[in-house]
Amino acid sequence: MRSSIDVIFVPQGAEYQAVYRGLRSIANQTAEIVPVPVGPRAVSRFLQDWHLNSRQFWQEPVQVLMMGLCGSLSPRHAVGDAVIYQSCYDGSCSPNVPPKLCDLQLSQSLAQGLPGSVTAVTAVTCDRILCKASEKRQLAQRYPATVVDMEGFTALALLQNYKMAVSMLRVVSDAAEHDLPDLNAALSESGQLLPWPMAMGMIRRPRASLRLIRGSLQGLKQLEQLAAQLGGR
Repeated sequence: MRSSIDVIFVPQGAEYQAVYRGLRSIANQTAEIVPVPVGPRAVSRFLQDWHLNSRQFWQEPVQVLMMGLCGSLSPRHAVGDAVIYQSCYDGSCSPNVPPKLCDLQLSQSLAQGLPGSVTAVTAVTCDRILCKASEKRQLAQRYPATVVDMEGFTALALLQNYKMAVSMLRVVSDAAEHDLPDLNAALSESGQLLPWPMAMGMIRRPRASLRLIRGSLQGLKQLEQLAAQLGGR
């Protein structure tokens, strides 16, 4: 790989599969690819258990990359755009609370090694799916962030506490100006998307659901390409 990444964390499901496909044909790919649940509480429990069970296998310093999809909070970021985090806010706290910073050296090394355009951004992590464009605007007004996710701050805080260097590379899958179907009822406490509630949520908003599907497919394709480029040296 272009940088000596030890572990790649990816939200479970389609995002994990996209990254796995991008990396699986790389002969010199040695990083462990770990699927994580969705949402801050679920990912917190998972990472604590993961660290407890695997820490004896790692030699410090451990370099970690988190990959996946994110939502745009700004017209500057369109669906399919690749972004690399400089920092990430906790959306459950006041914007006056400083964000967590990603490892600058690792992030710069990764960004320089990618042939396409990757934009450095500030992110904010929320504990629910933002369904309305108005909610995205409100979040962008409250925090100096241009993308949103559901795991970044929690993972960054925990992994840094474990003395790991962390970088975050994501792809935009929904635009700031568009509504999404409300899928919050489909997200379980364990961080899994439940098929039946998810289907019902999408049926209620067919146009928004079609846009979500298209954006997700475009984002996943770009995510797979990014993973292949990371391992392409």
